[in-house]
Amino acid sequence: MDLTLQTPRFKVAYLAVCHETDSLLALKWLRCNSSQLLPLEYVALRSRCKTRFAAVGVFKTHSLSLSPCVGAGGWSPLVSDRYQWLEVDLGRRTQITAVATQGRYGSSDWLTAYLLMFSDTGHNWRQHRQEDSLGAFPGNSNADTVVQYKLEQPVIARYLRLIPLDWNPTGRIGLRLEIYGCRYTSDVASFDGSSSLVYRLSVRPSWMTMEIISLKFKTLKNSGTLLHAEGLRDHSLTLVLEKGKLLLYHQQGRPLVSQLSSSGGQLLVSLGSLLDDQHWHHVKLERLSTHVNLTVDKNTQQVHVPAELSHWHIHTSHGLQKPILSNRNFHGCMENLLYSDLNLIHLAKHNSPQGNVTFSCAEPVSVGVTFTDSHSFLQLPGLTSWSSGVASVTLQFRTWNKVGLLLTFDLPQQDGTVLLYLNSGCPSHLLSVTLENHRSDIHTHFSSGLNDGQWHSVELNFRQDHLSITVDKDEGATAHTSIPLPLTSHSQLFFGGCPPQTSSQDCRNPFKVFQGCMRLLTLDDQIVDLISVQQRLLGNYSHLQIDMCGIVDRCSPSHCEHGGRCTQSWSTFHCNCSNSGYRGATCHSSTYEQSCEVYKHKGNTSGHYYIDVDGSGPIKPQLIYCNMTEDRTWMVIQHNNTELTRVQSSLERNQHFAHFDYSSEEEQLAGIIGQSEHCEQELSYHCRKSRLLNTLEGSPFSWWVGGPGSGQVQMYWGGALPGSRQCACGLQDSCLDPSHYCNCDADYDQWTDDSGLLTHKETLPVRSLVLGDIQRPGSEAAYRVGPLQCHGDKNFWNAAFFDKETSYLHFPTFHGELNADISFLFKTTSSSGVFLENLGIKDFIRIELSSSSEVVFSFDVGNGPLDVRVETHIPLNDNRWHSVRAERNVKEASLRVDDFPAATQEAPADGLIHLQLNSQLFIGEEQEQKGFLGCIRSLQLNGVTLDLEERAKITPGVRPGCPGHCSSYGLLCQNQGRCVEKANGFSCDCGQSAFTGAFCHKEVSASLKSTTSITYILKEPYEPSRNSSALPSSIYSDITLRAENISLSFRTSQSPALLLHVSSFYREYLTLLINKHGEDTPAAFFVLCFSDGLDAELAGLTSLGFTGCLSGVRFNSISPLKAALLHPDSPVIVSGPLVQSSCVSSSPANPYAAETTHSLSVLIFFLWFPGVIAVVIFVTVSALVVMARFICSRKETYRNQEVKAAQPEDGHEFPFSSQADSPSAPSENQKEYFI
Repeated sequence: MDLTLQTPRFKVAYLAVCHETDSLLALKWLRCNSSQLLPLEYVALRSRCKTRFAAVGVFKTHSLSLSPCVGAGGWSPLVSDRYQWLEVDLGRRTQITAVATQGRYGSSDWLTAYLLMFSDTGHNWRQHRQEDSLGAFPGNSNADTVVQYKLEQPVIARYLRLIPLDWNPTGRIGLRLEIYGCRYTSDVASFDGSSSLVYRLSVRPSWMTMEIISLKFKTLKNSGTLLHAEGLRDHSLTLVLEKGKLLLYHQQGRPLVSQLSSSGGQLLVSLGSLLDDQHWHHVKLERLSTHVNLTVDKNTQQVHVPAELSHWHIHTSHGLQKPILSNRNFHGCMENLLYSDLNLIHLAKHNSPQGNVTFSCAEPVSVGVTFTDSHSFLQLPGLTSWSSGVASVTLQFRTWNKVGLLLTFDLPQQDGTVLLYLNSGCPSHLLSVTLENHRSDIHTHFSSGLNDGQWHSVELNFRQDHLSITVDKDEGATAHTSIPLPLTSHSQLFFGGCPPQTSSQDCRNPFKVFQGCMRLLTLDDQIVDLISVQQRLLGNYSHLQIDMCGIVDRCSPSHCEHGGRCTQSWSTFHCNCSNSGYRGATCHSSTYEQSCEVYKHKGNTSGHYYIDVDGSGPIKPQLIYCNMTEDRTWMVIQHNNTELTRVQSSLERNQHFAHFDYSSEEEQLAGIIGQSEHCEQELSYHCRKSRLLNTLEGSPFSWWVGGPGSGQVQMYWGGALPGSRQCACGLQDSCLDPSHYCNCDADYDQWTDDSGLLTHKETLPVRSLVLGDIQRPGSEAAYRVGPLQCHGDKNFWNAAFFDKETSYLHFPTFHGELNADISFLFKTTSSSGVFLENLGIKDFIRIELSSSSEVVFSFDVGNGPLDVRVETHIPLNDNRWHSVRAERNVKEASLRVDDFPAATQEAPADGLIHLQLNSQLFIGEEQEQKGFLGCIRSLQLNGVTLDLEERAKITPGVRPGCPGHCSSYGLLCQNQGRCVEKANGFSCDCGQSAFTGAFCHKEVSASLKSTTSITYILKEPYEPSRNSSALPSSIYSDITLRAENISLSFRTSQSPALLLHVSSFYREYLTLLINKHGEDTPAAFFVLCFSDGLDAELAGLTSLGFTGCLSGVRFNSISPLKAALLHPDSPVIVSGPLVQSSCVSSSPANPYAAETTHSLSVLIFFLWFPGVIAVVIFVTVSALVVMARFICSRKETYRNQEVKAAQPEDGHEFPFSSQADSPSAPSENQKEYFI
């Protein structure tokens, strides 16, 4: 039958029975611990539908069964809009576990989306959210199919309200509803701010490994003490509600609760937010040895507590020593207060609690209203009593937004408008009243921002020609103005916004939107009946949620990782990652690299770098010195004593203890050692009559502690094997006394040592050292524990080669529910292919090369598929390494390829946020996708490296490792350095370069005096007779060199000076000189070549030598200065002082500080006597004489054209001065030449 009601909304006062006529919906009572939603019994509660509202509507009621074959009817209001709802009164608080919906029988009426609200009182509704984000539930796609939603956490409530959001566009709102749940019982106590429950242990219990205190509470007050637990020796824990958050304090002694933060009470943890919302919140304290887990609703944090708190005496409300400020005591209700297996409220019913404790929960009714968006407003008419000119308006509000309109009304008599608005963005005035057209403002000041999510009160009092505004009463501020602001009965008040503008309404909102909650709106001390507003019986409104406050704290728990600071507005949050070492929307991704090896392959040289060994993982970045040599990259971790330390004998002590504190934390050390291919640490002991390890059978005199954590005692020394109780000499059979295994154990009265490297990673680092044989007269010792040094990054070079498109690797499911970052390197010649993929029931995540110049990151977390694309302007299938980094978090998804700009996609507001995957993670081909052909390297998921090589060893079609790195990194080798392939990476061979270092970038320079000479001997391809004055030219007819390459840098104040001189046994010469013409003429460079010997004047000049600094000397493929300094075994002869120095730096104490470094690059062509200089270089013995001294205060660069060789006939007209300038005179030529 059809029943016409006077409302489009209705309440079911009692629950109707399934399959009965005149039924509306069904409740199935279940076993709540059952894994399946099976009915336990049906409860027969039959009633007619009742209503409290007086609007016209239609309700159709028939027998109900959520089955496509049985039952009929359903709910269908007369008007289909978003202001309808279906409310169910379950008669008592019930544990609700699931709901199921179905369309109206035999119609086109069904819901496609809806909201669920719950309440204990029929007021103060709370919206149920999926994943704490998405509030909408998916509905039906037809009238017959049943769609069931099982609540992740059961909801305990008496009232349920279903609000339609969307419905079949060709039909109307239609619904059949079934609710699943079970009975709920509890013990409740109500506290009025002066009452408490105290539970003391009469007999000390036996030791329990775990103690648990749990309770539920609800309150409208934002402050109060919930719990106080006392342990031994006046140690105690106190759980305090402060500004809607729960704070756990530990204190020793008995401070007042109001003095916790100022009298030595230590704040252990803060958890929860907005807990003063008059909804039940679950709290649990678990003691596990010396740790306590605090859980508030679904969030848990662990803290350390002293051992004196191993047993507790429980106080609720306060139970502390008097006096206690009453506003610090808890005012509200508690439920199911349990201490282990004891129900304390149940026990209190049979005893006498302190104060006015009642065992029921009397809840005050507070009707709030939520302004959700820019279309939200509430319009109220003025009161008739306002004609006297005396009026007052008060309200309470809470918001996260800095700016928003609270109240506005028109003053037609004065042709003005009053605006009461929040302006927390301006520090000078946080809340303002502006009278427009009169240019008058009233500002109030407050100690903290009014957009902190707390309730704040505003009171406006109008007295004819006087207005006062008060914020937060006693705790806030008051401002006044004498401008008359008359309110009349015809005034219209607009709260939170304005309606769409019409000619009959004059409301202006320059702030566009107020998003927040209001409550306790009063006009002349009369509370506005917002339920009447909801029924359209009073005022007007739009886009409001009445009888609830929908504020959400998006920063509790914070999605900002790694110490990022969370701030928020009504609809979103922001993470400030400054000084955290991380970046991204949630501070998830590390700013730093994971090893020195990675820094090197980005072209960095030796220096201090921040290393984040686990990327986006929990380990903090650390500052480490990276020593990048030609063949290896070392990470050097210092400790507090790396110097050789002398130990004197002492009769007062038998042992010397040394503890080593490292610059890195324990987790950082473990991470570095674990990811490195090799680690070592020097351990040296210098001794004189001081024994070390004694014998294999006897107790050792000395030992050291090393390894992860606190370490373990080690009884071997540097250079030996773990557990051997030997030193390096014992392993090599080279000890001073063959009967001992360490040199120091010979106990000689002379200095000797046992030194070596500790190379077994499981025993590193060295944490402490104990030296025992130091008390005897004459005993002397010294020790040195060097820094920990590691090289090789197993993660960075972990690679696999996919040689078929059908090849793939599989790994366990990737768990990145809220934050997921994936990074890897790849190289390929293929134009497309899937790098990786992981699937769920509906969710998925995938990264693929979609074309030769585009990478796509695709995923779905339940809001629909989303693609993030990066297109490059260069091909990515060039068989070079390219990097990919994809990240997805609750705010956005991003993708970066190499150094191209990152692409980002914002996550939908209030969308699903959890990525739920359940299949294996596939690397390469998966059945429905095109596979990947090429190499993948250093694949990391949330900072954890997948071991591709180990999995590739047992997988057909995939090979471990991937050679060919010089194509990508070869350009890092500078100054004629040659890239050399290695199994894991590459190195730069600097053998043909005048430079050294990881990339042949480091200059080799020296300071020379005029008496210094370096002679480099070139081997001849043919050994001529040195007695013959000439050789047939036909012998060297195959030598066709026609040019010589000379490059060097120098610094000197000497002129004239010889830079380079080459001579052969055949009277052929090449000389590079510097000279200047007069005092004001800059120095010039002369390259002179002769085939018939030197004249006397030039010979005199070559004997002047060179004083200054010389670096980067290269003659064709020969680097004589580098050979003299770094390779003494090469065919080089050095005479005179030769000191390695640097030509690029200067010292104030240096007498040549005014000099400038000059660089020359000389390419000499020998077209007029081909082959002669080739004979000089390759056949005969040549000498290169160079002298230098370094000084510099500035550096300038000039580039000159190539200087060609002078003709022989011009060789006797050289413009040289025969007198050398004083070496101490500053150079007049402050230029750098490239010739």
